[in-house]
Amino acid sequence: MGNKPNDKTIPSKKGGTDRKQRLAEQLRANLQKRKAQSRSRRTGGADQRPDGLGASKDGQKD
Repeated sequence: MGNKPNDKTIPSKKGGTDRKQRLAEQLRANLQKRKAQSRSRRTGGADQRPDGLGASKDGQKD
């Protein structure tokens, strides 16, 4: 029952920098993925569908 500090209660400086590095890498990877998605959407051809929804041929039956 001494006052010996626990490893879990005291965050190490090294652990914090490792976490920051890992988060920065994940952020970069996510950004690259989103940029690639955006580029692929841009390079696709325009929609050939008419604008809006077509009118229903049958009358609405309640």
